Amino acid sequence: MFGQRKPRNRRRAEGAGGTWQWPAIDWRQALTALIGVGVVSAFGGIIVYALDQPIDKVSVQGRFQRVSPMEVEQAVRERIHDAGLVSVDLATLQRAIEQLPWVDTASVARVWPRGLEVTVVEQVAAARWGTNGLLNARGELFLSESRFVPPELPRLAGPGGTESLVTQRYMAIQGRLVEGGVRLVSLRLDARGAWELDLDNGVRVRLGRRQVDERFDRFVAAALRLVVQRSAEMAYVDMRYTNGFAVGWRSGTRVAATDEFDESPEG
Repeated sequence: MFGQRKPRNRRRAEGAGGTWQWPAIDWRQALTALIGVGVVSAFGGIIVYALDQPIDKVSVQGRFQRVSPMEVEQAVRERIHDAGLVSVDLATLQRAIEQLPWVDTASVARVWPRGLEVTVVEQVAAARWGTNGLLNARGELFLSESRFVPPELPRLAGPGGTESLVTQRYMAIQGRLVEGGVRLVSLRLDARGAWELDLDNGVRVRLGRRQVDERFDRFVAAALRLVVQRSAEMAYVDMRYTNGFAVGWRSGTRVAATDEFDESPEG
C-alpha cells in the first residue's frame, strides 16, 4: 500500500511522452489573403497619388473690413510648400491664418481637384484697451498696438491680466447707461481694485472697491436722472457711501444727495 505512488495528474503523466504538433495552416488561403491586402494597399496608394494634385487655386471668403484677402492667400501659400491637395495639413493652415491681425476664426476646406477654400471671420472690436490696444466682446486683447483705433470705442484700462474682467463689467453696465440717456466713454480698474467710469457728458462716477454692483444699481436708480439733467454743472458723483452718494459740482462745492450720508467714503 505504501510502496506504490500514483501520479498526481493522470492526464499529464499519460501525455508526458507525447509530441507537440503545430496546428494545421492552410498556407494557400493565407497567401491569398496576404496578396489581397497588398493589392488593396497598392490600389489605395495609387488613388491617393492620383488625388494628391498640386494646389492651383486658393479661394478666400468672408466679410472684410480690416483683413486683406490677398494677405490670407499669401499666408496659405507660404505654408503649402510641395504638399498636394490630400497631403496638405489643414490644421496648420488654419492656425497660420488665425494669427493674422484682425482675424478671429478661420476654416480651410479642400475643393477638388486642385483648390482650397478659406472662410475668415474678422474680429469685432468692442473697446479700446489702454492707448492703442483693442478688445473683442470676449474680453480678449487681440491687438496690443493697433495702427487704427476707432474713435467711437470706449476706453477700458486696468492692471495686466484683467482685460476680460473689465470687459465683462463694461458689457454689463453700458446698456443700462444708454437706456438712461448717457454713454460710457471710459472705464478704469486701478491697482487697488477700485472702479471709476467717465460718461460722455463729462461726469465721472466713482464706484470704489466694495459692493460695486450694488453701488452701480444705486447710481442708476437715484443719481442718473440728476446727472442727465445737470451734467453741465457736475464734475463727479461719488457712490462710495453706505446709504447715499455725493455730488461734486464744477464750482468746487460738494453736496450730499441723501438723507443718510456718511462723511467719509468707504472705498
